[in-house]
Amino acid sequence: MAETGASPRPSSPPAHTPLARAEQFVWLTARVLEQRRFAYHFLDGSADAVETALAAYRTADEGYGHALEPDLRGPVSQPLHTGHALRVLDSIGRCAGQRVERVCRYLTSVSNPDGALPAVHPGQRGYPAAPFVPIVDDPPSELLATGPVVGLLHRNQVWHAWLFRATDFCWHAVETLEKSHPYEVQAAVAFLDSVPDRPRALAAADRLGRLVREQRLSVLDPGRLEECPVASGYAPGEHHFPFDFARTPESLARAWFTDEEMSRSLDFLESEQRDDGGWPIRWRQWAPGTALESRPIVTIEALRTLHAYGRSIG
Repeated sequence: MAETGASPRPSSPPAHTPLARAEQFVWLTARVLEQRRFAYHFLDGSADAVETALAAYRTADEGYGHALEPDLRGPVSQPLHTGHALRVLDSIGRCAGQRVERVCRYLTSVSNPDGALPAVHPGQRGYPAAPFVPIVDDPPSELLATGPVVGLLHRNQVWHAWLFRATDFCWHAVETLEKSHPYEVQAAVAFLDSVPDRPRALAAADRLGRLVREQRLSVLDPGRLEECPVASGYAPGEHHFPFDFARTPESLARAWFTDEEMSRSLDFLESEQRDDGGWPIRWRQWAPGTALESRPIVTIEALRTLHAYGRSIG
């Protein structure tokens, strides 16, 4: 029977390229949101389609939930889900307007007295969550949750009362870091890459880069993984590489690594594409469904990073 009402299939990349193999993986395994994100970034897909898919994760309090971040399950909104939503909106040029104004009201409602965000609000209790995500009654403010959100809002020139104290929190957290771990450093970079005070950001990034190298938080030679211990609480093999910190050549974190170190890490990233066309996740896998949902997200980010550095993906 002839199919009616179907959208025309976007033109696909040549067969057997990294992009073509990833496309098959995405159509086979991904959620609708990641399918539409892949189509937007690589197949001339629609930003409207991405936004429509993302809206399914919005909650009544104008946050986001419903396992948008796969390691937190259930219908309740969470700061980490909302940060993920803002990254998606930013990537399609839609991180502005009344939509983001409503998100800022949500952020205000779940912030701690210091104006910053906890990683996990206690409303998560009773719903499945990764065992490495602690759920406590009085969660502390964390750079991990606050830094990326503040950075994205500044990047998109959003001005809201919530931002003032949250920005101050991030400055203090970044400039007083002594002992850190890769995910916290990534959050710091997301903040520093977009905060308006560029001289201060450059100085803070220079200090942070020295800390990353001194504490061996980044694998500088993928052939010598044993030289970089995995951070406490991370899964075996949960290493981080220069491309994890400097997702684009414009990132302040790019200056932390030599051209050779960056090139080796991108070679490694290219080599990590699996036979099924997707990239692996390196953090602890605690449920089959969460791993399946996470891999297309990681795959899209790997392709975007390689493309940003001019690597051929198809």
